[in-house]
Amino acid sequence: MSSTHLTDTTFSSLGLASTVLAGMDEAGFELCTPIQQQTLPISLAGKDVAGQAQTGTGKTIAFLLATYHTLINKVATNNKSGVRALILAPTRELAIQIYNDALIIGKHTNIKIGLAYGGTDYEKQRKTLEDGVDILIGTPGRTIDFFKQKVFNLRNADVLVLDEADRMFDLGFINDIRYLLRRLPEPEQRLNLLFSATLSFKVTELAYEHMNNPEMIRIEPEQITAKKVVESMYYPAEDEKIPLLIQILNDEKPERGIIFINTKHNADRLNRYLEGNDFDNAVLSGDVPQKKRQQILQRFQEGKLPLLIATDVAARGLHIPAVSHVFNFDLPQDAEDYVHRIGRTARSGASGKAISFACETYAYSLPDIEAYISHKIPYSPIDGATLPEVKPATKKTYKPSANKHKGKPRPHKKPQHRKQSS
Repeated sequence: MSSTHLTDTTFSSLGLASTVLAGMDEAGFELCTPIQQQTLPISLAGKDVAGQAQTGTGKTIAFLLATYHTLINKVATNNKSGVRALILAPTRELAIQIYNDALIIGKHTNIKIGLAYGGTDYEKQRKTLEDGVDILIGTPGRTIDFFKQKVFNLRNADVLVLDEADRMFDLGFINDIRYLLRRLPEPEQRLNLLFSATLSFKVTELAYEHMNNPEMIRIEPEQITAKKVVESMYYPAEDEKIPLLIQILNDEKPERGIIFINTKHNADRLNRYLEGNDFDNAVLSGDVPQKKRQQILQRFQEGKLPLLIATDVAARGLHIPAVSHVFNFDLPQDAEDYVHRIGRTARSGASGKAISFACETYAYSLPDIEAYISHKIPYSPIDGATLPEVKPATKKTYKPSANKHKGKPRPHKKPQHRKQSS
């Protein structure tokens, strides 16, 4: 973590339990970020917080430390199926990342953690929750599913955390959130923490309705986009986009790059062209099975996969460190999505590059984007004569769904005509 992103406040000065500090020390966390410095003294004192800060500024550590501190210092009821802390996230990827951070911080505590998210591991998740957990980290849908089956209860919950609350609204989860909040003890009987990239009217209304007089903490960025993102904009014709991207990839050689695209169809097409031109990459879209999504993300996070092609829905809530490049192969149709996309790089004080293509299909979004970020994106010229010759895209292999026809084309059946009854 870059020192320019940190304050002078140490975690050891906040009165945290030695078991928690041991986990923090092993992870290399010593100094607080601004959102941690301002929210932790409040939440550690047992007061509710609604915090706003850009992604990548340490919100997860802020609410996890407050959660562990509360559970360690409060006597637990003898209730095996009772969850003591509920942490809700809008996406399964974010839930998994919070879970992994919680394991690191709580390594030396006796606090048990469970996960609840859709797509896979249903019975495994259910068994973990039936055995009893202190902290449940989950997405709204799967959490409600298990709750309605009485796999766990929330009668004695001491902590509620809503992470990325603005995305909860964006993804249509607000009714599910309200359902769970009404099953918790009264707001005065628990610690309530809400964190979001924006504290919009809808988010603050939710906070005041379901929290106990929360203190609003806003860490305002000096500019909407991250300071150390180097932005550039190209204006290619449609048939220049893939050659231009290949040229830039050859020149930049990104160690870890995310290529954003607006539709799954075009994501698959770009994937095949990049494969045909010897670029190792994978697609992360909404219909990729959960097990495969996790495998792709793990390879990407470990540096074994240099390029990830992603749609906005698939990439929301992802917190991947050390992304060197973000490519807007398609300009987003919403100005806020531009900020969220390029926020995948230059995280925690690091630097990064955001390279965008304003083609004739999506260039209409550019004025709104530049108005929203309050600056012009620097223009980069294209020399059509230097664009590389693109090799053909790889072809998808035919995969029949029925095992009995594996490796063979399906037999053609002649249509059968029913006899008309008289």
